[in-house]
Amino acid sequence: MKHATQFYIDGAWVDPLSSERITVINPTTEEPFAEIAAGTSADVDRAVKAAKAAFPAFSTTSKEERLTLLKRILDCYMDRRQEVADALTQEMGAPKRFALDAQAQTGVNHLRHTMIALENFAFERPQGTTLIVREAIGVVGLITPWNWPINQLVLKVAPALAAGCTMVVKPSEIAPFGAMIFADVLHEAGVPKGVFNLVNGDGPTVGHAISSHPDVAMVSITGSTRAGAAVAKAAADTIKRVAQELGGKTANILLDSADFEGAVPRGVQNCFRNTGQSCTSPARMLVPAAMVSKVEEIARQAAEAMRVGDPTREDVDLGPAVSKAQFDKIQHYIEVGIAEGAKLVTGGPGLPEGINRGYFVRPTVFSNVSPDMTIARDEIFGPVLAIMPYRDLDEAVAIANDTVYGLSANVQGDRETAVKIASRLRSGQVLINYPAYDSMAPFGGYGQSGNGREQGVYGIEEYLETKAVVGALAG
Repeated sequence: MKHATQFYIDGAWVDPLSSERITVINPTTEEPFAEIAAGTSADVDRAVKAAKAAFPAFSTTSKEERLTLLKRILDCYMDRRQEVADALTQEMGAPKRFALDAQAQTGVNHLRHTMIALENFAFERPQGTTLIVREAIGVVGLITPWNWPINQLVLKVAPALAAGCTMVVKPSEIAPFGAMIFADVLHEAGVPKGVFNLVNGDGPTVGHAISSHPDVAMVSITGSTRAGAAVAKAAADTIKRVAQELGGKTANILLDSADFEGAVPRGVQNCFRNTGQSCTSPARMLVPAAMVSKVEEIARQAAEAMRVGDPTREDVDLGPAVSKAQFDKIQHYIEVGIAEGAKLVTGGPGLPEGINRGYFVRPTVFSNVSPDMTIARDEIFGPVLAIMPYRDLDEAVAIANDTVYGLSANVQGDRETAVKIASRLRSGQVLINYPAYDSMAPFGGYGQSGNGREQGVYGIEEYLETKAVVGALAG
């Protein structure tokens, strides 16, 4: 990456104010492959100043002008989509097909759906003699994670642009290059200087500087619950808005009426997708107690069919965990599951057979997991499934809701019963019978999964303030 040791500020790639560097590791080889500049609070301050200077002009552009800009961004992104996918394979270990068709494709989807939402969005509406106006909130800070780098970046940048905001972005220092390519895309598309700014660095330095900066009106973060809490605390002194999409411990309830031969393998695949490194990973499979033995066997076969290996190969389903720290965390939880008495159906600790380097994890299925076990409560963020028996629907709902999180839930089986169950689940999203994903639906969670909603109209609204102009209209 030609701009690896630079930041994108005020419409240009510029040198950092510090010589500090952060090493980026390829998780497949465990070897360093690049260095990026480590930002400081001074770098953030100059990015915020650029965004603040650009805000008056950009916030008053018309909806039509912003739609045209988003269309140009989409066209430029399509030309670089393969390059983005290749970067994600190298920096986070996303398998080649998955990196292009799932990870990089999310950028296309979010740009398209933001444009649809913006086309129909009303920034003004009458209420008697009062005019209700929705206005861009100001300079926004966007902090994005390593597990879905482009997904979360575009999910924030596109609606912020649609709303008329200017921004400072901090990608994850673990997987930074997809975001840097996207900065090039925005530059090529003609985003006015100062509207989009990117500063690489770590959370305690750059993330904190963005969150606490007095000229940043809002911060949107996707990350761990710990990181979300740190951002909220840093933002509190300046009373800025904080939107958080944080952790999850998703339940997948299989009703008696479910097609177990189809629902179980699909649940295993969804749990292990992205090497289990997704906040919506359905890591708790709740099944009728009488069906546990059957579900174990189906799940075992599905897990053992998953192909783990070099993510540059076309035939690989699961790449490595993103880092040594993440690998060690997953191994710890597998060992804790065994120690606490869960039944190990398949997988377990250590590297998969035939692999001797890289942060690869054996796809692991536990059964007879009780709600008090650590692997039923903590977000593991790895390819580890917990099969949990229930006696009746009341117990299934109680187990599903027995978590500090509330981001996503799944129900499989009779639709009418599933919808009734959905009304009882404390979750921001409930997916019934593995539906096609709806990128216009609100996405966000209850409890420690965060505050606010993303996607579609709901994403644009996050970046707006509401003004009442009383007496503006004739009576």
